[in-house]
Amino acid sequence: MGSEITLIISISLIIFASPLISQKLRVPTVCIEIVLGAICAYFLLIPKNHIFELVAELGFLYLMFLAGLEVDLKKLINISPTILRRSLAYVAIMYFLSLIGTLYFGLGKIFIVILPLISIGLLATLKKEYGDQEWVNLGITVGLIGEIISIIALTTVSAGLQFGFGWDFFKTLFLFTFFMLGLLIVYKVFHNLVWWYPEIKTVLMPKDDNQEQDIRLSMAIFFLMIAIMIFLKLEVAFGAFIAGSFIVTYFEHNKALPTKLEHFGFGWLVPLFFIYVGSSFDIDSIFHDGLLVKALLITLTMLLIRLIASTVFLSKVGKENMVMLALSHSMPLTLLIAVATLAYQNQSITQFYYYAFILASILEVLFSMVVIRLLQPRFFKNNRN
Repeated sequence: MGSEITLIISISLIIFASPLISQKLRVPTVCIEIVLGAICAYFLLIPKNHIFELVAELGFLYLMFLAGLEVDLKKLINISPTILRRSLAYVAIMYFLSLIGTLYFGLGKIFIVILPLISIGLLATLKKEYGDQEWVNLGITVGLIGEIISIIALTTVSAGLQFGFGWDFFKTLFLFTFFMLGLLIVYKVFHNLVWWYPEIKTVLMPKDDNQEQDIRLSMAIFFLMIAIMIFLKLEVAFGAFIAGSFIVTYFEHNKALPTKLEHFGFGWLVPLFFIYVGSSFDIDSIFHDGLLVKALLITLTMLLIRLIASTVFLSKVGKENMVMLALSHSMPLTLLIAVATLAYQNQSITQFYYYAFILASILEVLFSMVVIRLLQPRFFKNNRN
């Protein structure tokens, strides 16, 4: 009973204090939550608890749901062919460089998927701080494509880690392909239905609603997609992602909904996942076995492959925006931790590399944020001159 009380108090204080510390240090709240979780676990203020682990897993799924809210399929369809081709080339180059580096250094095959990961979650922070900049808008557009590919790669790797690369793996890929085709059919049917009967959207999600029907419907779709993925034995995180994408695509009339769902998640549920990740990290390991050096190498490698790949945009946006684009995609914090956690649970990476990826995810955010802040004024000045 005493340990449970200590756990609840520690988590409550971290959730409350993290945004305040984040504002003072100008560091993303996520990093603060992970660090404080690690510190509290080090001093035995966050003991292991099964219920906490379950709630943290729900927090991770909700995080993937919020990631899906950033992907409006209608906007993706309207992307210019030039940007689409360059975006696909950008992602392809990253995976190629990741493949070459992984094979050359004899790393585990999971690195092929981890190193090119893209997540645009923190790009919202950059957009809020730097406004409607060309590199920010391009980063979000390209990042949407990259994140979808990363989620698909996550689902495929998850199947491989769980079933191996035998019959069960190919069966899972078949189900995944069948599921994607089914989603495409649902998209077309619902799109045509809404076009003929636009009132359907307001019936399902009324504008003037005092029963929080919009959140209720969102949660129903969220859990329904999770249930479908469990039934098909596919990666549950992908189902959560698709649920978020479905909501933002078809219920765009409710402009306040994404913000409400973000407040609901980032206010208490998602922080539990990051606190749990921090609590699973052993602070003592930083000073042993070259962990810090390994994390720095991972950080620099992920940045380097993005800088090289971003050259496909050089002729279109210029050197400055190209560099900023690469930096903006060098913070795949949520997906990096997700894939590392998945790989560690399936024993595809050792605990050493699990710690290295967690530390690298934090270092990437800190490095990218600081460098963007330093380069932005200079690039603006150069552009004006």
